[in-house]
Amino acid sequence: MLARRDLIKSMGAGLGALPLATVLANPDFARAAADSLQIVEGTLADGRKVGAALAMPATTPAPAVMLIHEWWGLNDQIKAVAADFAQQGYIALAIDLMGGEVATTPDGAKALTGKVADDPQTAVETCTLWTDFLKTHDAGTGRVGTCGWCFGGGWSLNASLASPVDATVVYYGRVNKEAAELAPLSGPVLGHFATQDKFINKPMVDGFVAAMADAGKSLTVYWYEADHAFANPTGSRYDQEDAALAWERTTGFLAQNLQL
Repeated sequence: MLARRDLIKSMGAGLGALPLATVLANPDFARAAADSLQIVEGTLADGRKVGAALAMPATTPAPAVMLIHEWWGLNDQIKAVAADFAQQGYIALAIDLMGGEVATTPDGAKALTGKVADDPQTAVETCTLWTDFLKTHDAGTGRVGTCGWCFGGGWSLNASLASPVDATVVYYGRVNKEAAELAPLSGPVLGHFATQDKFINKPMVDGFVAAMADAGKSLTVYWYEADHAFANPTGSRYDQEDAALAWERTTGFLAQNLQL
């Protein structure tokens, strides 16, 4: 654990002074990055409130990226990624699909994802609300991308189908879609998948590749000799080299398609 004076010194130098993986792996750094974000609130059609965490870049107007968390919920790590995107020059919004709850155990995370599975329409409406928020943001350029991991990887794609955006990034998320379902996509999709992943496996991804081709949509898929959640520095399946390569590809893809 870093001494508090070292934490303050490093954060004082700006998040950009630290590699993102370092920030995500250290709870103190992740918390400090998360605390720099602004909590914003939206209202669904039925009056229910939904929340998100917003990070603004130093210079505007800027393109925007909507981030969707893993099955743990909107925790400090995903907020820290939003802070990093803002450092790159994006309006970054980490949305919450778990009603403000954050899990710390797999059983807790499974329960949270079960609630979303029982009421997917609320998640669709929430994604659409925040996508539209970014498309019309006063400080934005109107160009928006989505990016999600695991549970959020699948919802990154779902969000782009519900309210089409300029670029979509999927990290090992559920992509079992038919060609007809993919018709609304208006921007290219980038997918990161792991050869050892028993959940988001090759048959599923191969089906997605075929469906995207049938739908006439742009897709780039990368495979990594790794396991599910390889990009999460806090997990046991973290693969530093593959995570860094996937992040480089993600940032390049978004910069190109969002015209950063």
